Amino acid sequence: MPTVPGEPGASGLRPPARRAGLSWRRRLAGALTGLAVLPPLTLGLARLSDLLDLPSQMLFYLLAVVVVALVGGLAPALAAAVAAAALLAYYFIPPDNFAVGDLNDVVALVAFVLVAGAVSWVVGLAARRAREAETLATANAESREELRVLAGEQAALRRVATLVALGGPPAEVFAAVAREAGSVLGADATTILRLDPDGATTVIARVGEYQAEFPVGSRWTLEPPLPVAVVLRTGQPARGDDFTQAPGEYSARLRRVGIRSGVAAPIVVEGRLWGAIAVGMRRGHFPAGAEQRMAGFTELIGTAIANADSRAQLTASRARIVAAADATRRRIERDLHDGTQQRLVALGFELRLAQATVPGELPELQTQIGQVAHELDGVVEELREISRGIHPGILSEGGLGPALRTLARRAAIPVKLDIRTETRLADPIEVAAYYLVSEALTNTTKHASASHSHVTVELHEAVLHLSIRDDGIGGADPAGGSGLIGLRDRVQALGGSIEVSSAPGEGTAIVVELPMQPD
Repeated sequence: MPTVPGEPGASGLRPPARRAGLSWRRRLAGALTGLAVLPPLTLGLARLSDLLDLPSQMLFYLLAVVVVALVGGLAPALAAAVAAAALLAYYFIPPDNFAVGDLNDVVALVAFVLVAGAVSWVVGLAARRAREAETLATANAESREELRVLAGEQAALRRVATLVALGGPPAEVFAAVAREAGSVLGADATTILRLDPDGATTVIARVGEYQAEFPVGSRWTLEPPLPVAVVLRTGQPARGDDFTQAPGEYSARLRRVGIRSGVAAPIVVEGRLWGAIAVGMRRGHFPAGAEQRMAGFTELIGTAIANADSRAQLTASRARIVAAADATRRRIERDLHDGTQQRLVALGFELRLAQATVPGELPELQTQIGQVAHELDGVVEELREISRGIHPGILSEGGLGPALRTLARRAAIPVKLDIRTETRLADPIEVAAYYLVSEALTNTTKHASASHSHVTVELHEAVLHLSIRDDGIGGADPAGGSGLIGLRDRVQALGGSIEVSSAPGEGTAIVVELPMQPD
């Protein structure tokens, strides 16, 4: 029967061995090192006394003290520091004996002793810690193995955590978690299952042996005493070492492939039981604490799922906002075209008729009516341009190709169009592509000092590829008010990508990819 282990510290490290200090041989070696180093050093410094000042001489003695500390630890190093101070006072500080005449030299000598003592303490402590680590590693092979396992586990968790932090796709995260968890626990197979609303489970990821027996996407109804079934019923980790009496096809396949031991842990997403991760072994049993060691991986899975849900909700929300804005623009354009614009056209026609009926003896009136009609024609044309800017009617009627051709004809600079598809796309895709080209051409005209622009549109593997390039001065900053910020948001809301390259003197290139969407 599966059990839910609760032994404290089942997977923790053993307590360290007794703290080991340096041996008397090491201390003796340190003392002998001081005796061997200080006299020759003093002789050499005496010969170079004309070239070296007091701080330089102190530095050499300090290095000697460090060497002694590395070899023999704190006690020999302190003795060497005192001896070095005496040698400095006797040979290098006037009046050439143990007396010190200058107050500054007294301060320097005291500072040397303090620094040498501090360095000796630090180096001696480091040597002692190194000795303790050496003693621990030598005396306790089992603890050394536990440390290796823990390090491997932490490295695996870091790899998965990095993937989660980078926003990797859930499927990629699931596969990585299954692979890393199985490797850490020495499992023959690892499976991640999602709990479905009807109580069944779906295999989301599987690594290791016999993947064909439990393919990704397959659904199973699980019953205790399978550990994963216990987890999905209780929300607690579980293990099992005997599947001979477990019912169901899933258990039968486990027996057929030879899985004898299993451990499972719950996956919780925002307080809700989402599913479970299960590992299986053909030979032997999982060590105590395996369930707890899986907890770190399940937490990362939960974080990845929550992040993916949040990103999906954000993308869907942005897409809805973009769609609503496009629908509003389309409605405004239609209302202007079918309502206000048509009424103004009719009014202008009536003015022309009125002008024609004015008697010939009233030429001034005819002229005034003509001027009003002419001004009205200008208003209609401006309204038409505004309407076209809000949402070009030709885009809805003819599609992206005709709309871009019209846009290129009206551009203030020559535009070479390379349209390699005439396929009608979903409205959000066509609108985004149109306004990207429109904004890019506007920026080129205003800021780039370019002689021409080149627009390429092609459809490849259900992705619309769009590029706008010019031969201008470059140096455009997409974040500096160029008008591309809103378009970048639109592209990202549609699940696409946009890159802007604009090195000074090399022109500007905008490359966009928009995945196809259903109409």
